[in-house]
Amino acid sequence: MRRGELVSLRAASLPLPVPGLLLGAYPERPAPPADRWQSLLGQCRAALALPQRLGGSRVRAFVARVGSLDARTMALDGVQLRAQVQELRARMAHRGLHDDLTAEAFALIRVTAQRVLGQRAYDSQLSAARVMLDNRLAEMATGEGKTLAAAVCAATAALAGIPVHVVTANDYLVARDAESLRPLYEALGLSVGYVVAAHDPPARRAAYACDITYCSAKELVFDYLRDRVARAPDAQGLQAIAAGLGASEPAPGAPLLRGLCMSIVDEADSILIDEARVPLILARSAGNRGESDYYGTALELAHAMRRGEHFVCDPAARRVALREAGLQRLESQSADLSGIWLNRSHREETVTAALCALHLYQRDRDYLVHNGAIVIVDESTGRLAPGRVWSRGLHQLVERKEGCEPTGEQVTAAQITYQRFFARYLRLCGMSGTLMEARGELAAVYGLDVVKVALRRPSQRIVLPTRLLRDRQLQWQQVAEQTRQACGAGRAVLIGTDSVADSEGLSAVLAHAGVAHQVLNARHDLREALIVGNAGRSGAVTVATNMAGRGTDIELGEGVAERGGLHVISCQHNNARRIDRQLIGRCGRQGDPGSVQTLVALDKPLIRRLIPAWIAAMLGDTALSRPRWLVQLTVRLPQMMEERRQRRQRRDLQRMDERAENELFVGMRGD
Repeated sequence: MRRGELVSLRAASLPLPVPGLLLGAYPERPAPPADRWQSLLGQCRAALALPQRLGGSRVRAFVARVGSLDARTMALDGVQLRAQVQELRARMAHRGLHDDLTAEAFALIRVTAQRVLGQRAYDSQLSAARVMLDNRLAEMATGEGKTLAAAVCAATAALAGIPVHVVTANDYLVARDAESLRPLYEALGLSVGYVVAAHDPPARRAAYACDITYCSAKELVFDYLRDRVARAPDAQGLQAIAAGLGASEPAPGAPLLRGLCMSIVDEADSILIDEARVPLILARSAGNRGESDYYGTALELAHAMRRGEHFVCDPAARRVALREAGLQRLESQSADLSGIWLNRSHREETVTAALCALHLYQRDRDYLVHNGAIVIVDESTGRLAPGRVWSRGLHQLVERKEGCEPTGEQVTAAQITYQRFFARYLRLCGMSGTLMEARGELAAVYGLDVVKVALRRPSQRIVLPTRLLRDRQLQWQQVAEQTRQACGAGRAVLIGTDSVADSEGLSAVLAHAGVAHQVLNARHDLREALIVGNAGRSGAVTVATNMAGRGTDIELGEGVAERGGLHVISCQHNNARRIDRQLIGRCGRQGDPGSVQTLVALDKPLIRRLIPAWIAAMLGDTALSRPRWLVQLTVRLPQMMEERRQRRQRRDLQRMDERAENELFVGMRGD
């Protein structure tokens, strides 16, 4: 018996993760401490690609077994199909997720989806669903149908009685997927709900009470933190469980969630890796009337300091260090101040934060000013992150810098990181189009293996050689020229940029060149689906930040495939190669033709920090006269160094979160 089969049988033999007398009213796994040896073991498993080697043949055999049930299942009429589903639910509640029952569930779900939605799950989608049901991550290329694959996995688990959370990127996708799949779930006798930012506590509680709940990671984590803060010490006691089982509806003060039983994470690399560098903090306001003047004084002191003489900046680490001259100047300038300014360590920390606000955090890159308020732009997705605030006074300093109404200092009531939150699920899985590069960290931190799902059709994507250009101005000129050529040939063009400012700068260049286009960035996120939905038409030009409409397919318009398909121009140079690959995956989906050209400006921040300007001037060239290996090294080396730094940052944050959790929840039963 192969190791993959042993893992599956062991998982199937465990008790189903459901609320009840066995696991409690709020089942969850205690967050494991950061273990160096476990981390090393996970990285070794990922490096040897053991899950990929051992699991592939087993998944293929399983999908073949589902296919063998097709004829019998298709012969069932509507009444017989519903009766078969109900009978299967009873058997799964007793025996769990054994392979024979799971194969039968997949066959029933496939037929139901075909009849209700008009969509028949492909073998590749069933393969991805099987991988996820085994508590693994499936790398599934863009356009291969991740939404239906997640639905097959979620419905199978829910038929066994497991409450399932399907976690996706934003509120639009949450509502879209829940509503579009509702007919399928209801035909299977399952309830589905969703949680978005506008929902109040009763609506959230009702949604989490459903068999399947769609939600964004942020809303889910903050609801969990609210439950933790409000939870009584005996919340897991037998009386609470018995009361919950006998109640017709939840009490007003009842927890929002039913525990952390099973989660399916869509865009898993974005949530589990890219967004894992920021702790999620449930805070309450602790402002006072003198706070605004206090931050104003800090900014005045920071404005009086000169970069290089009084302080140095490290943009990569978002850190400022005061030099000796700066420390002396600060001490002399604060001599006439009173109160908290007399505390040396406090004034140095506050002025350092003010210097960060002035020199490291830029408008239209790190945040937008929207309706007189600061709205943070997520670094990895390019999306707005409303409700997120910077800590330790930084947010208030940026507000003061931009002349916004101050929100008041926040104090922490509870906090957690994605690393420690998702590790608490009894069953955890997910999918994305770009996971293989991060498989070592995913195995080390979450204990999750990555399995690559084969394409349904061979790829026709053409990847053109990367070009290095002297500066951004020359880069924009080349983009405009390529765009004109592609549009003239009747193709569609998607241009990826690093930031809101870059997307709008390029937009101005295209407008001056007379190229009609649409812009998709954090300012236009409400129109995201509409813009992306039209991005595949002949002659369409879309300029996007690295959000690039993830979660919405770019379907080619009439005649575009015959003319070469979607042409992607990547002007991005992200902190990780994996994020660059997300943009590349927008073209050539499902065997369609397409092409991609990467144009890298040598004045990009990552490259500028590593390569001196005089070397960059020699490398920059509009012609491909440089050796290809030198071009790749110039592009990849800064990314590799930044990836390593960010991995270390996430590891340090995980350890800090352990300590913070112990301090915040010491003495609470079950923590």
